[in-house]
Amino acid sequence: MEKINLQQKLGLFAETWTPKIIGALNGQEVKVAKLEGDFVWHAHEDEDELFLVLEGSLVMKFPDHDVKLDVGEMLIVPRGVEHMPVAAPGTSVLLFEPAGTAHTGEVVSERTVNNQEWI
Repeated sequence: MEKINLQQKLGLFAETWTPKIIGALNGQEVKVAKLEGDFVWHAHEDEDELFLVLEGSLVMKFPDHDVKLDVGEMLIVPRGVEHMPVAAPGTSVLLFEPAGTAHTGEVVSERTVNNQEWI
């Protein structure tokens, strides 16, 4: 058992929209990611996702409304709900989701990451 320093882990990479796995428990993965700009509209049919803003701000767009998150705020996106994250420059998040969750759900785009790596 070793502690995990989130800032240290975020310092190990620069790319955006490429979640890195930093822990696992009970079939779930804990990830950190740097975000900037628009992502893609997508849904996860079988998985809920938790987003916790560590730095910057994030707007989670839904078909009928938007939710703005600032540092220290979190949002759980229920399975099957279409969403699109939009992040201010310098935004980083902690993600919590079932192991093997597809990065962009069923949507395949230039932002899709097929093999999320451990750091």
